Amino acid sequence: MRIIWICMVFLIFGLTFDRAQADPYRWCAVYGGGRSGGSANCYFMTLEQCSWAISGNGGFCQRNLFYDGRPVVTPEESIPRRRKPPPKMG
Repeated sequence: MRIIWICMVFLIFGLTFDRAQADPYRWCAVYGGGRSGGSANCYFMTLEQCSWAISGNGGFCQRNLFYDGRPVVTPEESIPRRRKPPPKMG
């Protein structure tokens, strides 16, 4: 019985950790840095956005390995809005 509980804990931890690594952006811009290394920016939803970001800077676009297909939700979209009542006529 103890082994079953240990397996369940590891399974829950694994699913939680895997979800934390997920990313809703499909493309990454990888900037070249020569011998000192480079950097990556993985905040692009389309290949065109990524191409514009590296234009003139050097580098290339690649698929984000952590892309999970979730839609991007901004904080404004996640807050439910109250409807205003219609103005009183009178």
